[in-house]
Amino acid sequence: MSELLRAPAEIKYAEELDWLESVDDGPKPFSWRLSPKMVRLFILGSERSDGLDREISQKWYGDRSFVERSIVTLASDRGLLLIGDPGTGKSWLAELLSAAISRNSTLVVQGTAGTTEDHIKYSWNVSMVISKGQSRESMIPSPIMTAMETGAIGRFEELTRSTSDVQDALISILSEKYISVPEMDSDNIVFAKPGFSVIATANSRDRGVNDLSSALKRRFNFVRIPVVTNKKSEAEIVRFRTEELLRRHQIDLDVPPTLLDVLLQSFADLRASAAAAGSDDEKLESALSSAEQIGVLEDAILHSNFFGERALTARTLASSLVGSLARREPEDLAILNKYLHGVVEPRSKEEGGSWPEFLEGGRDAIATLS
Repeated sequence: MSELLRAPAEIKYAEELDWLESVDDGPKPFSWRLSPKMVRLFILGSERSDGLDREISQKWYGDRSFVERSIVTLASDRGLLLIGDPGTGKSWLAELLSAAISRNSTLVVQGTAGTTEDHIKYSWNVSMVISKGQSRESMIPSPIMTAMETGAIGRFEELTRSTSDVQDALISILSEKYISVPEMDSDNIVFAKPGFSVIATANSRDRGVNDLSSALKRRFNFVRIPVVTNKKSEAEIVRFRTEELLRRHQIDLDVPPTLLDVLLQSFADLRASAAAAGSDDEKLESALSSAEQIGVLEDAILHSNFFGERALTARTLASSLVGSLARREPEDLAILNKYLHGVVEPRSKEEGGSWPEFLEGGRDAIATLS
């Protein structure tokens, strides 16, 4: 695992999954590796009331009802569509669900404008077709077809980014649970085995790009994942991902709780400002999600480690925040400048602490970018 840049969940948490499977005596749908209760426990972590001999770490932070509804959907014959703003943990939840249920989260199709029907069905090894003809041997199955043949979970990321003809091809897979291969005379239908399902993700901000048809919507159960706004939950998410980063890079650097509070409060302030804005020009282009908070903190940590004094400072954090969130010039810079003068400056005078240095670092970063 140390040789992988990013290990999938089933490898990263293999020891936990093996242990859970060894003690799991609950009923399992189809070919599931874990029972629904154990899937939930793997994702949300164990509690003392679970009566386990070891602790299972929490890996996804959010309302447990979202996880339970997702698991119930996958135990039925319907697909699961996780929808929400960018950075709300949809893909991470999909990966964890696939890892717990199938022990394989890598059967993924990435939806883009260039995604074709072949990407969700099959294509051909041209050299083998020329030498031996079209056969199962010369066929290249898509990740979705592989999931069908093995009774596993297939994933479709950014579903609304793919074109309508690709979405239409998915309708027949979800409805009929088989794929026809008309190029072959025999053995020309690939049937799905029990346990097969599809987890798709879609960004709510992509409405109007390639809207889902009503027929495709009927094949999915929708689970909407909101932006995390509870400070305690958000702090746990940011701390969890930051600790992973520090371990991966073998960085020995402390994140002072006061600076984490500054980061959380800054995002809360900017979200409130965006909610009160009268037009899109008065809002940051950023979704201000937990994932973007993590990105800001990671950037600040790495900068401090490689170019700073190996200690995270409020100045570096402010510079990272401005650099990460200022995507439009001059609109985003003006919004951030207004925030610094209207909110951070009064707070730094009233509360002191890390805020004066944060204010100074933000001003310097905006001056550099202007």
